[in-house]
Amino acid sequence: MKNQRRVFLQSFLGGLAGIVTGVFIQPLRALAAWPAELFNAADIKGALGGNEATATGEINLKAPDIAENGAVVPVTVETNLSNVETITILVKENQRPLSAVFILGPGVQPNISTRIKMAKTSEVIAVVKSGDKRLSASKEVKVTIGGCGG
Repeated sequence: MKNQRRVFLQSFLGGLAGIVTGVFIQPLRALAAWPAELFNAADIKGALGGNEATATGEINLKAPDIAENGAVVPVTVETNLSNVETITILVKENQRPLSAVFILGPGVQPNISTRIKMAKTSEVIAVVKSGDKRLSASKEVKVTIGGCGG
């Protein structure tokens, strides 16, 4: 009987340790790659790591013409370019222009949808890194209420 309790407690505590590791430690590992310097940059070039992007028609940026609430603006970026490594979304007039960076693995279809915050009416820019090229598309989005600034 004592042996069974000991085995049960060892199994229970081992499982509990696994859950704690999965819930608390693994997410911290994911944050280790956080590019804080890019998200804290105050300009577009800084948010792109000092690189520039060339405008192209090969990127389809979908965003509303008028966003009723700047706190939740839906954005979709699609492209047929090959070897896409990253898709970056920037909001020119935000205090910190970098809104999102999506790192795509090989074989992933380069189509993303997300929601971003906008402080005020601004140009939204999608930058796609494909091989050694950075290509961009942009769209003006008018914000009527709310946003990052309140």
